[in-house]
Amino acid sequence: MCSSSYRQTMIKAKNMIQTWIVLFGFICVTSIIISSARASTNIPTVATFVYVTDFLSGRVLMEKQKDAPMKPASMAKIMTAYIVFDRIAEGSLALTDQFIVSEKAWKMGGSRSFLQAGQSYSLDELLHGVIVQSGNDAAVVIAEGISGTEDNFVDEMNMTAAKLNMKNTTFTNSTGWPDPDLTTTAHDLALLSTALIKNFPADKYPDLYPIFKKKTYTLNDIKQGNRNPLLYGKSSQSRGVDGLKTGYTSESGYGLVASAERGGQRVIMVLNGMDSKKERSAESRRLLDFIFREYKNYDFFESGEIVDKAEVWLGDAHHVSLVLENGFSKVLSRTERAKTEFRLNWAGPVSAPISKGQQIGELVVTIDATVTNRIPLLAAENVAQLGILDRIGEALKYLIFGAPVATPSEK
Repeated sequence: MCSSSYRQTMIKAKNMIQTWIVLFGFICVTSIIISSARASTNIPTVATFVYVTDFLSGRVLMEKQKDAPMKPASMAKIMTAYIVFDRIAEGSLALTDQFIVSEKAWKMGGSRSFLQAGQSYSLDELLHGVIVQSGNDAAVVIAEGISGTEDNFVDEMNMTAAKLNMKNTTFTNSTGWPDPDLTTTAHDLALLSTALIKNFPADKYPDLYPIFKKKTYTLNDIKQGNRNPLLYGKSSQSRGVDGLKTGYTSESGYGLVASAERGGQRVIMVLNGMDSKKERSAESRRLLDFIFREYKNYDFFESGEIVDKAEVWLGDAHHVSLVLENGFSKVLSRTERAKTEFRLNWAGPVSAPISKGQQIGELVVTIDATVTNRIPLLAAENVAQLGILDRIGEALKYLIFGAPVATPSEK
């Protein structure tokens, strides 16, 4: 048994240790200058409305009048396609289903698939008619076939828009045909397009979204080309483009919703209000190429990668590895990458026992001295507490030699 005087000495030592840690506990701060991003890029453009986002992160890369009301023209057909995709995904529709062409659909003006009144067409044919040929007649046939009337279908379009948080959009028909009450925004069309690609991925539904990148389609022996100018050409500017839709009316001007993936990074781009097909083609190529040159998704830390090591007090290991549960990546421009500061903050030494997954500190990301992210630093492994005799030995070392010095690893 320990003598009373020995117990009192150890209690006194323990209290001194706890007091020292409370008053003089180490703060480890490792700074890494890297870069980051807050504001989107705004460069001169002839487009009246612009909204460009990174698909995965949702970061806005470029914007101009993103929430100002505009006419979608045939870009409204993206919602018509979305509803069809949703019905197919839930199992209430199949691409082999047949729909009959009404007189109303047959009489539709504007861009057409030249469907014959009274004839039936498969949903697959009609989808190609809507997406590739931008057929107004095909859109109306789909609307009537799904909901009984186009008006009923429009109700579903607007309900779906509300679910997708398209706060400034009102659909009045399935085609984008001019109507005083038909309105949307560049922001809302980006939300819709992002949801369509995310909710109906090509690897799961190979017969749906890939329709958007088809350059031609023949229906009723009439071959028509896709109006998306980014699908054509062998230059790097067209590489990776796989959707979505163009639109034009005299009120809306020339518009385009595009999606492209290069090097594992996907971008959604909405442009509208241009003066000609030529201008739409040139400007969409220029801006898309600029975005991919300027912005990149930087993977700074992988999930489970050791970011730093913290000193451990009274544990069976001298250090514990620190990791990020989900890693950390960020979409940055080239100039932003030179300005981001990462700080690894933890108070140490960390007292054992330590459990794997226990938060030890945090990774703080700042941009121009503004904190943008705080990410928990977690223990990568368990660290057991020393036995009683070893703890006594460490306490004596502390009393004789002082506290260990925190030495953060170099980054």
